[in-house]
Amino acid sequence: MTSTQRRFLILGIALVVLVGLAVVLFLRNGDDSPPAGLQDVVTYDHLSRAHVAGEVKYPQSPSVGGDHDPIWLDCGVYDRPVREENAVHSLEHGAVWITYRPGLSADEIDGLAAKLPEKGILSPFDDQDAPVVVTVWGAQLALDGPNDPRLDLFIREYGDGRDAPEPTAACVGGVVKFEDSDSG
Repeated sequence: MTSTQRRFLILGIALVVLVGLAVVLFLRNGDDSPPAGLQDVVTYDHLSRAHVAGEVKYPQSPSVGGDHDPIWLDCGVYDRPVREENAVHSLEHGAVWITYRPGLSADEIDGLAAKLPEKGILSPFDDQDAPVVVTVWGAQLALDGPNDPRLDLFIREYGDGRDAPEPTAACVGGVVKFEDSDSG
């Protein structure tokens, strides 16, 4: 083999390797599938961010976003259902909202509270199909119960608020409102 042929062979191999790397990087970046364990996350696009007065009829239960009260709900742990329109405003601010059907034990509720991020809300929610639901703006996962390992995965993947319209906005200094009254 001549030196010219050897150079073309080396250049050809290098070109094939570079093209292969480019294809792998392109395919990896184009992969929008959720991480393992989060295939059941439901996402929603084009949610309204309008501030409205009064009650809102949401298509999801609990809601993942949309029209909401002008004042957000203070983040924290609640022992009764909170006003959804205020909680949705907190989602807009990047909060994680963990809801559960009433009837969980105190230990199960304490376990959920321990997993709640600093910018998070935990509250019972009467009208949900799953025992526990974790929600951020535009994404939601129904869980089998308070010990479902996907809760940690969801919080790790979605809990930083990066997909929320106002991820750096406050989660304190809002209001405390419950479903069954106008004030806390």
